[in-house]
Amino acid sequence: MEETKRLYCEKANGKLHYGHTALTGFGFMAVQIAWIIYNAYVPLILKENPVIQTLAWAGTAVGIIMVIDNIFGVVFQPLFGRISDRTHTRFGKRTPFLMYGIPLCALLFIFIPRIQMLGILMLDIIVFNFIMSTWRSPVVALMPDFTPSAIRGEGNAVINIMGGIGVVLGTVSGKIITAIMPDGTSEAAIRNNVFIFGSCIMVLCLLVVVFLVREPDNRITKAEAAELAAEYEKSKAKADGKTGIKQMNLTKGEKKSLIFMLIALFFNSNATDSIQTYFTTFAKYELGFTEANASLVITLFAASTVIGAIPAGKLGQKFGRKKTIMAGWIGALALFLVYFATKFMPLLYVAIVCGGILIAFVTINTLPLVLEIGGVERVGTFTGYYYTATFSASIVGPVLVGGMFDLTKALSSSGEINYWSLFFYAPVCFALALVCMSQVKHGETQTISEEMIAEIRDENED
Repeated sequence: MEETKRLYCEKANGKLHYGHTALTGFGFMAVQIAWIIYNAYVPLILKENPVIQTLAWAGTAVGIIMVIDNIFGVVFQPLFGRISDRTHTRFGKRTPFLMYGIPLCALLFIFIPRIQMLGILMLDIIVFNFIMSTWRSPVVALMPDFTPSAIRGEGNAVINIMGGIGVVLGTVSGKIITAIMPDGTSEAAIRNNVFIFGSCIMVLCLLVVVFLVREPDNRITKAEAAELAAEYEKSKAKADGKTGIKQMNLTKGEKKSLIFMLIALFFNSNATDSIQTYFTTFAKYELGFTEANASLVITLFAASTVIGAIPAGKLGQKFGRKKTIMAGWIGALALFLVYFATKFMPLLYVAIVCGGILIAFVTINTLPLVLEIGGVERVGTFTGYYYTATFSASIVGPVLVGGMFDLTKALSSSGEINYWSLFFYAPVCFALALVCMSQVKHGETQTISEEMIAEIRDENED
């Protein structure tokens, strides 16, 4: 049974089976299209809600609601990932989570843009985010289950391509619906159909995984279940014995470098997550973009980070990780400040595209730098520190930006939110990150292989 699972994404000669791996990636495609549409449109839906519009702290309220998915991701995704590890059914251990999760999410997704009553809308959003968090880890684990470790890096590239297709479909969904609908169709009607489109793609992805991938039956006997339970208790006891930073055998300088690096990561993620969360709102209300066009522009930012990934790694190896990271922040800070100061429209596209590439200089080099401070023997622990810093920013950032928007509204003579402040907030975060990074003096050694770093990144970011 174990061999069958391994060989599904492996050819007889030991190489990757691209077709089977692509089919496995349909589950990740469902995740990506849902989040792209959710993050592009839900801030606008919340801002336009009649109850939220009456609040003096409307921006903060929107920010708090938008971090629900991040909170649930931190709390529930690892939990359900572990539960799926110990699940044994005739449909396998991952597929059952998709079989209930995707249809329920697709149904809840359709109603998000249609609900006007805030209480019911909040219930829909909370339940949707909770159910999404129950099947995301299992769907990410499908490819590693079916692929030998030696070719998982290659397999992950295919999975990311399938996720990229989901991103593209989510990004152009507004354009697709606009092209299909009659001229003069309201943005509200287009928005409603965008969510239907996303739900339909999610269900189609589920059908592909269930009927074409077919995870093998992994039911076990009572004796095997008892043995697995005993192994789990042993691993749990080992995990409970982890030590904190103070108890680790780090020098004073290494501890200082680690702490400042984690704070710098917090500020970096604060900036990038806030831009991705609020850009569609900024573009609609300050630049007059349609919702479809605004979502297209912000996707350029995400695409640019992918384009910048390979040169970022090479620059880090040639010039040093710290210098490359700081160059990325300096460049992004300058671009965003110039656009904020001039408000010259062509500079928006320069800031978004070049800024995305420069941020890749940061994201590609920070994880290996943090891991090198800890060393090979503490990779798991320092991976946890790294993602704790970034996830914390994902939770705090949108709330802080929402509060900033409310402050601009309170200070404005017109009583309107100044969404241009987003392009002031991000450079401030980059500047603070630079200050922290200047105190980092360790992490330039290369004792941890690039393959190990890539595998850690893939497991935590997909």
